[in-house]
Order: sequence, then structure tokens, then C-alpha cells
Amino acid sequence: MDDKHNIFLTSSVEPMQIDVHELKVGMYVCKLDKPWLESGFLFQGFELKNQADIDAVKKECKFVFIDVEKQNIALKNPQKTTAYLTTGTLEKKHLHPPKTSFIKEIDRAAYTYGKTSDLVRSFMEDVQMGKAINAAVAKKVVAECVNSIIHTPDALLWMTQLKHRDMYTAQHSMNVCVLAIALGKHLNLAETELNNLGLCGMMHDMGKMKVPLEILNKPAKLEPKELVVMQSHSMWGGKLLIASKDMYAGAIDVARSHHERLDGKGYPSGLNDAQITPYSRIVTIVDMYDAISSDRVYQKGRSHLEALKIMTDMCGTQLDTRLTYSFIECIGIYPPGSIVELNSGEIAVVIEVNAHHKLKPKIMLLLDEDKQRRSLHLVDLFLEDGMEVGNRTIKNIVRADTYNINLEEYYNLGLIGKGLLSTGA
Repeated sequence: MDDKHNIFLTSSVEPMQIDVHELKVGMYVCKLDKPWLESGFLFQGFELKNQADIDAVKKECKFVFIDVEKQNIALKNPQKTTAYLTTGTLEKKHLHPPKTSFIKEIDRAAYTYGKTSDLVRSFMEDVQMGKAINAAVAKKVVAECVNSIIHTPDALLWMTQLKHRDMYTAQHSMNVCVLAIALGKHLNLAETELNNLGLCGMMHDMGKMKVPLEILNKPAKLEPKELVVMQSHSMWGGKLLIASKDMYAGAIDVARSHHERLDGKGYPSGLNDAQITPYSRIVTIVDMYDAISSDRVYQKGRSHLEALKIMTDMCGTQLDTRLTYSFIECIGIYPPGSIVELNSGEIAVVIEVNAHHKLKPKIMLLLDEDKQRRSLHLVDLFLEDGMEVGNRTIKNIVRADTYNINLEEYYNLGLIGKGLLSTGA
């Protein structure tokens, strides 16, 4: 496996335990004294590039493990290093300040999301009735999604958290469209490319409309014959899009190949790494993330961090490593719409991510320390009480249903907007 698809260089030397006060620039941290997902670091394994990286490790750990062999590789061949950076270093990269505030964009994002979701459902109904998809209309609404994400990515990403299990198929296609555009923007793709990528995401699962509902919505494990029928949706999707006038050719390719794997063990064609296009790689990643984190008829969705852990384990075999970690950079540890528990015991929803300080987003307090409803209050964890470091910190992400939180209800009643306006956000 070449370096671009391998986040960890294999090492024959046992990791060396070292006190954090003995760390030096150039060392490669391969293990912490705690689980990675309990730390503030985005990636598992990184080279200490500067004193700021060392200071970040000191705040988190008492000791870490150093990969001496990988450290030497990094120092001797700096142009080939595959080290992934700490949160502090990452926050200096890919900074795309929003063009408008969240409060100004959220209503427009909600309108765009609702309109586009309705359109996706109508496309799926057309397919079920044997009609072709209107590519011109699809391209127009994707352009509106691109425009919203260019202005304020968090607003439309926030809407992807308002999930309905019974509307999964249509909503999933919409979410994949939004997430693909967000990742494309993070990768600095041009607006025309974002439009093409968004269309790929929206159209990727249209072939599922040719799968019988009793198989598509079966709450139990599929039998081998049923699995073959389910997997046929990739080929059906390609055929349906070919039949749609003026459909973007890349969307046809993605519909066919979003279940292919880098190791050649995917379907329907068993393509290998070199045969899978960049747009297919991107859609595969965001498709998997939304599928894992959504409630389905046969399973409960995993938490954000659980989903990321599952995906990083698939890097290099199923998923493109570089793009997967770019996706993690893009949505962050606490993405918009996440329900989080604070060190105070309060429960909040993440409203807007701070591009420079990803662990300190703006949040809306929903429940007090006794887990009872309270008046909504916006808190900027980075600027709380007018100080750089506030008293509140995020303890972990929790499921909304754990505390009977219906995020859509808050939004539909206008409570989120009122909470933002009352604080002058």
C-alpha cells in the first residue's frame, strides 16, 4: 500500500513511553495515555511540528508513546511524511470564514433544505412511476445548496441533523448532497465542481427506487437473494440517470460505483483503487457517514464519534484515507446540530463551529444541570464571560433521545431563532 492511502507507516520498533515534559519537536506521537476519541486530537498519530503541538499534548496527557522509527522517517524525508497534525495545527488550515452570520443564513438554509428534500422525494416518485429525472431542475436546486454552503456552511449542515427514520431514503440523498458539497468546499473545489459533486450526491441512490419496498425497508438481516437485489440498485441507478436528459456524466459514474472499495471487494464491478474516481470516493465517504449516524428501520444510528471511529478503521481498504481525514477536518469533532453534554451537566446543541478553535463552538443551552428544560441561551465557549477560555467545556456528544430532545420541534417552534436573536448573534 502506498503512503497516500496509509495513515500509519508500519514499524518494527516497539513504541517508547515518554513523559510529556520530555517531548521535543520532530517526535512522532503514536499513542496517548487515554483513548484517542477522548482527546482533543483529530487524528490518531502525528508528528510534533512545533512548540504549540507539544503544549497541546501536555494539556491532554501525562505521558505518551513515541514511534522512534517513524520519527526518523519523518525527519529524513520531510517531503514524504504521512504524519497527521494535532487539532491546534489543523485549525490553521482550510479556514473559510462564513460570508454571512448563522442567524441570517439559517432561515434561507431551512428553505433550501426543505425545497430540495421535497424535490428529491418527487424525483424518487417519478422513478417509481417509470419517468425520467429532470436534470435541469436538479442542477438548479443543487446550485442553491452550493450557494448556501459557500455563505455559511454550518447552517445547511445543521439542517442535516433533523432526521426522520421513516423518510430515510429521500433524506439520506439530500444529506449526502449537502455533506459532499461541504467536503468539496473544504477541499477548495471551484463552484462548478461543487455543483457537479452535489448533483452526484443527490442522485447516488436513485436506483433504490427499483428495489422492492419489502427488501428496502426490511427490519431484519437480508437473505442472500435479497442482498443481491439490494445491491442491484447501483446498476439501476446508472441506467436511470443515463435515461435522464442532460444528466451530468459524473453522477452516472457515482451512482454505479459508490459501493466500490479500494481493495477491489466492493460492488457491482469489483473496481480497484486506481479505477475509482475522486467524486465516487467523496460520495462513498459522506454516504457511509450519514448511513452510520442515522436511525434506520433495522438499527439505531451511531454517535458522531462512533461513526468516525468506524470509518477510520476502514481507511485504506474501503475508504480513501486522505479524503476521510479531510472530511473529519471539515465537520469537526462537534459538528453543527450535535447534542452535547457540558462539564456543568447542562445539555446543549452545537450551533456554529469556530473555524480557529474547533473544540469551542457556539452552543445553545437546552437543559439545565438537572436535565430539565430551561430558557434557551446562546453561549460562545471560546468567548464565554468575555474571556478566551470559558468555564464551560464540552464533555461528550449524546443522543438526543437520551433526554427526549426533539431538535426539529425546537426549530419548528422558532425557539432556536429566538434564542439567537435574543443574544444578538
